[in-house]
Amino acid sequence: LDLRVNTLRGKREKVLPRLSHLGAKETPWSPLGLRIELGADARNPGIHAEEDFIKGAIEVQDEGSQLAALFSAAKPGEQVIDLCAGGGGKTLAVAAMMQGKGRLIATDSDKRQLAPIHERLSRAGVHNCDVRTPRGEEEVLSDIKASADLVLIDAPCTGTGTWRRNPDAKWRMRPGALEVRLKDQAEVLERAAPLVKGGGRIAYITCSVLSEENGEQVRAFIARHPEFSMQPPEQTAAVLWDKAEAFAEAALQSAEGLLMTPRRTGTDGFFVSVLKKA
Repeated sequence: LDLRVNTLRGKREKVLPRLSHLGAKETPWSPLGLRIELGADARNPGIHAEEDFIKGAIEVQDEGSQLAALFSAAKPGEQVIDLCAGGGGKTLAVAAMMQGKGRLIATDSDKRQLAPIHERLSRAGVHNCDVRTPRGEEEVLSDIKASADLVLIDAPCTGTGTWRRNPDAKWRMRPGALEVRLKDQAEVLERAAPLVKGGGRIAYITCSVLSEENGEQVRAFIARHPEFSMQPPEQTAAVLWDKAEAFAEAALQSAEGLLMTPRRTGTDGFFVSVLKKA
């Protein structure tokens, strides 16, 4: 079980000893992560009852998801749009990186997915996030035109990267599911492109290990939008400071981005590509 320390509410070195009774340790890569090793038959450690969780100092989040958010390199003062915010896991991580400064907009094409985000933002102490719930055919981002520093896309995908924790999910994947997801991903990338200002970037993230959803999707987007270019993966990993080089060696690198896998990085499978606009 992985946890992320919310830097708006606490620091890892302060939270860690308070969770020592659960056997919490620092995660190998994420500078914000804590890991509680659970055996196959272990009981739920009851994180939601811990004072640090109630006060918003920690969130449950896989280390790979934490790293994916970190690789977006969101900064204080930026205008950031989370296009596929869902329940708000990466929204919360990005908000902490922004330190309450700047403008954060969270939305999702499926308004049902947004239901938990309001309570989570409040508990985490996030005050600069504007949640925009879709209403019918209305475009909720009609006021944003080439002004975003960062558009975060936690893309709808097959979820093959989570199969280590949910092995039965592979049997629930329906015929044609990949094709549907590829269409969804292309559509959300197209929606993101006009929102980004010159010098801005898109952080494209999937929890998939399939090349069709990752590198191939990125190459197709670049072919349609030559004003964007792929950021070298070692530059993306540089946010990890002293661990950047070791992480870049552990992850699978390609021209399109970084792929984390359970075997290589000890995380869920995540692909991250940063696309910069000229």
